[in-house]
Amino acid sequence: MPATETAETRGVAADDRTAVDRTPHPAPSRAGRQRTFVQANRRLKWAMLAPAVLFVGLMIVFPLVFTLNLSLTDAFGAVNADSAHIGLRNFGDALGDTRRFWPAARRTLVFTVGAVALETVLGLALAMLMRKPFKGMRWVRTVLIIPLLATPVAIGILWLLILDPTNGIANHLLEAVGLPRQEFLGSVGQSLPTLMLIDVWQWTPMMTLLLLAGLTTLPEEPEEAALMDGANAWQRFRHVVLPMLGPTLATALVLRAVDALKTFDLLYATKGAGGGSDFEVETLNVYAYGLTFDYQEYGLAAAVLVLFTLFIIGVVVLLRRRGGRKNA
Repeated sequence: MPATETAETRGVAADDRTAVDRTPHPAPSRAGRQRTFVQANRRLKWAMLAPAVLFVGLMIVFPLVFTLNLSLTDAFGAVNADSAHIGLRNFGDALGDTRRFWPAARRTLVFTVGAVALETVLGLALAMLMRKPFKGMRWVRTVLIIPLLATPVAIGILWLLILDPTNGIANHLLEAVGLPRQEFLGSVGQSLPTLMLIDVWQWTPMMTLLLLAGLTTLPEEPEEAALMDGANAWQRFRHVVLPMLGPTLATALVLRAVDALKTFDLLYATKGAGGGSDFEVETLNVYAYGLTFDYQEYGLAAAVLVLFTLFIIGVVVLLRRRGGRKNA
């Protein structure tokens, strides 16, 4: 009798468990599924980006840390030679150098401001001219980008031949129109302005393309409304087109200014080490190169590069702030 009751009890318990197991579980809500998908997608995104972020981080962080550490030493003769930490002495020596450092900083600023200003004005003018389609526009754009196809070193050698004081075609053309011959790159006073014009010749097409891309995205309705109100071409450009083009113009200015600040190959290809016999085109880049490879003063050169990096960051921040205020 007890055994029979036990079996029946077990049978009932088994039936109860089966009934419980057969009870349908509530399906996850749509919000829960969406939340799970978003979390999985976020993890996958970072997993895919991790190798690239790690590589870029190593390529940027390691050189910066190494240069900063080197700038605090008296490294001379070889980078891996024994050296002692001397604190900020190299920075003091660089900032106190009124013969080479500060003139190089001034030339860097003059070269950048002059070249970028001319490139911006000419690039904007060309972009406005090519804003509307015209016959032969494809050929004009093709010719426009030709200067961008050559390397700065090749550009420098080409202009050395053109501007040669004795046999260059530039002086022959000047004589043909009754103007006196010029020294160009052979003159201490004319070298920097000449190189600025060469830079303008090479990089104005890039500014033109950037600004033309911005112009093609602008809506036409505000300009048409200004035209209906009687605004002339200059008023429409000044009060309608230019404010709308502000973000694109600010971005183009920052990109070109940073690139112009770093100019080295054109200067070195045309004037050689030291930026000429009287350091007439020696910028901070050329100065740091000379300290490194001509004088092997690695600690001082690293300090100059750190200061140069801070200088570039300051210029970028200044341009971004000015651009932000104008856009506001």
